[in-house]
Amino acid sequence: MPTYDDNNIFARILRKEIPNDTVLETEHTLVFRDIAPQAPVHVLVIPKGPYVSYDDFVLNASDAEILDFNRSVARVTQDLKVSLDSGEGFRAITNAGAHGVQEVPHFHLHILGGRPMGRMVERV
Repeated sequence: MPTYDDNNIFARILRKEIPNDTVLETEHTLVFRDIAPQAPVHVLVIPKGPYVSYDDFVLNASDAEILDFNRSVARVTQDLKVSLDSGEGFRAITNAGAHGVQEVPHFHLHILGGRPMGRMVERV
């Protein structure tokens, strides 16, 4: 597992060195609007702990962090009216490492909705 970089942009957002458009904040999770949205609804869900990727988070986070993160995802999809209870659905994406085209080395989940998303990946 790569070493966590304390100077990545999300770590700096969590330290309040860089502003963000917060949608939801809990004890263990921050949800904010993407600065370059790819859909009418595009938010990032990040744990407050120093995790590089999804697998790092699931293997090393506490049960409380994992539960809070997942409940935050459910809550924000309902609040933003993209859950199946209140909307037409959403796409959740996380990238890991070079092959996953991860740009920020802090685990984050993109929630996109508000329009049909198209194919997830191109067929080769």
